[in-house]
Amino acid sequence: MIGAGISGASTALDLARREVDVLIVDRFGPAAMASGWTLAGVRQSGRHPAELPLARSAVEIWASMDQELEADTFYRRTGNLRCARSEAEVNTILDLVKQQQAAGLDIVLLSGREVQKLAPAVSDKVIVASYCASDGQADPVATTNAIVEAAKRAGAKTLFGERVLSLDRDASGAVIGVTTDKRRLAAGKVVLCAGIYGNELINPLDLNVPMEVQMVTMMNSAPTERIIEQVIGTANATGSGRQEPDGKFRCGGGHEAWNGDIVVEDGMPRVRPSVRNLLWAMENFCDLVPAFRQARIERFWAGLIDQTPDALPVLDEPGGTPNLVIAFGFSGHGFCLGPVTGRILAALASGEEPGYDLSPFRLSRFNSWAGEAAPLSLHG
Repeated sequence: MIGAGISGASTALDLARREVDVLIVDRFGPAAMASGWTLAGVRQSGRHPAELPLARSAVEIWASMDQELEADTFYRRTGNLRCARSEAEVNTILDLVKQQQAAGLDIVLLSGREVQKLAPAVSDKVIVASYCASDGQADPVATTNAIVEAAKRAGAKTLFGERVLSLDRDASGAVIGVTTDKRRLAAGKVVLCAGIYGNELINPLDLNVPMEVQMVTMMNSAPTERIIEQVIGTANATGSGRQEPDGKFRCGGGHEAWNGDIVVEDGMPRVRPSVRNLLWAMENFCDLVPAFRQARIERFWAGLIDQTPDALPVLDEPGGTPNLVIAFGFSGHGFCLGPVTGRILAALASGEEPGYDLSPFRLSRFNSWAGEAAPLSLHG
């Protein structure tokens, strides 16, 4: 298992519970990158139709995860508000609500003062908003660590601080293990959940997931008075935020192409946003929640998004490469899906039917891709 984010950890947990020998390898550690940097919304609203069944299943799993993991994920089902402040954004919200109601999601349209009645801290600039009461939020680091610890109790082993350099194959092309910067490891199957580093390992196998790495500026405030319960975002996904159980705001926005800069401090990776995007993200969330202007910024960072052209992940066993399962390209909204992604990948690695239609997530869909790139969506 390569990658100790929420997808990799969940896969390892499911496999370990099947009494499969599992080793999780990560160059840093649990939730060191995308799974720890995310806003950590747990949402179904705003999903691509192909992804919605996975999100709905995942939300059902989230409801009992604390008990299942014997740890606190700080999951709360507090709802998601997606807000429109202009006519263009209004049309986006109207289309979203119409399509998702038709798909059976319990989502409603709020207009005018209905928005502030539900969430008084939201700006009166908001004309309409979609509201999905069954959406929620969690602590990304606590959740991922809890899943890793549960996997270890089930028998999984971990190898952190070790970078996988290559996938090893036999003469037939089947993957038989990996080479790290310290050793070679044999494996019957390799599940690759390496996020932005996934292509580094599959490109030598003549495989490639088309994606652009985007930076999203994120920040935490110091603890402050609780004024919002929902996850709140804009119609066009330019910004979103929530208030954590300790009163800290966690919010962000301001997408830009990653310049490749990353530093490792105390064994953990850090990406620093530009001043331009930091200011833009602050102003954008203040426009949604004016009281945020009084908050004190405690820390800020940039999260990296492995953005595919259609904003859907690749969940696949690539043809011609036996014993390999890949899962990356989550485009900034894989956190919610983590528990169900783990079940899907564990089924694929075990030679079982995953229980979901994976045709929209196959790597081969890009063989003749001619569509326009999808925009970034809300996180989670």
